[in-house]
Amino acid sequence: HVQLVESGGGSVQAGGSLRLSCDVSGYTSCMAWFRQAPGKEREVVATIRTGGGPTYHTDSVKGRFTISEDSAKDTVYLQMNSLKAEDTAMYYCAADLRLSCSIWAGDYYSWGQGTQVTVS
Repeated sequence: HVQLVESGGGSVQAGGSLRLSCDVSGYTSCMAWFRQAPGKEREVVATIRTGGGPTYHTDSVKGRFTISEDSAKDTVYLQMNSLKAEDTAMYYCAADLRLSCSIWAGDYYSWGQGTQVTVS
């Protein structure tokens, strides 16, 4: 069973940057970042096929956020630039063993505890 631990959240002013980290213990083939704002459904932010595979970024973050991995450190990152108030949410990393990374939360079997991002 994969264990995931997120870090790097915090409070930042609009236009600022944060980098989220997700430390991964165990094998995965797909990693994703999701977010959930109060009163809203959990939505995908970005996915990455581990081992140098393709990435996906949802339209609202394209050009501002970048998902990446450091396989030597077993860590997946989400670099968030030009943050907006609407990016405020709890951010979760998630793991799956599919060959093609899903954008649906229900397809991921392991989740971190979440890290709060607040943009004002």
